[in-house]
Amino acid sequence: MGIKERKTREKEERRIAILDAARTLLFQEGITSTSVHQIAKLTELSVGTIYLYFSSKEEIFATLQEEGLDILYAEVEEAGKSGDRAAERLVRMAQAYLDFSRNHKKYFDIFNYFISSPDVIFPPNLKNRIDKHGNRILMMVEDAIKQGITDGDFAEVNIKNSALYFWGSLHGLIQFRKLKNTMYRHENFEELYRYAARHFIQGLSRLAVDQGRPTAKKTAAVRAH
Repeated sequence: MGIKERKTREKEERRIAILDAARTLLFQEGITSTSVHQIAKLTELSVGTIYLYFSSKEEIFATLQEEGLDILYAEVEEAGKSGDRAAERLVRMAQAYLDFSRNHKKYFDIFNYFISSPDVIFPPNLKNRIDKHGNRILMMVEDAIKQGITDGDFAEVNIKNSALYFWGSLHGLIQFRKLKNTMYRHENFEELYRYAARHFIQGLSRLAVDQGRPTAKKTAAVRAH
């Protein structure tokens, strides 16, 4: 390995060490009580070195969220590839999120920490950065719902609101996994989770029948005549 390659590897190792230390301190102390000095101490790096990588502690935590969202995006994208009916795409996306919450727990816990926080912690520039990564995932859900409307499988609903509701419901339900050894100890959590996802999707389908609302196919047929 040459000098340049070794320096690149060492730089990446320091960056990872900083992120890992920040994650550890976040759950031990909370974001308010975590400082760049504490992160530097835990990594055995100088404060100046930390600032060579990140401009603030908020940027460190924003980077952690971005990394997790990029992993989640790749997994949801793979799960929700087009080619099947919209309902099946949404089911696979839901499963991908559940799998992510187990296989990448350290990132899922970061998401949950900041989503659950009553305060907006990040300044607008960092919040916008994070939101761009998250919106890419929601857009895939929206695309599946839009497909269902176009194919006539779903009613004509507010696509953005439906996508947010779908994802928010899944995220909230995952929190109930904590009850698997108490009030939910005799039940299969994964079955509950899949039931909830399918129940939501069936709700989109029933709207077309129960409310008598025209599907995209029916609307097109009426216009054609």
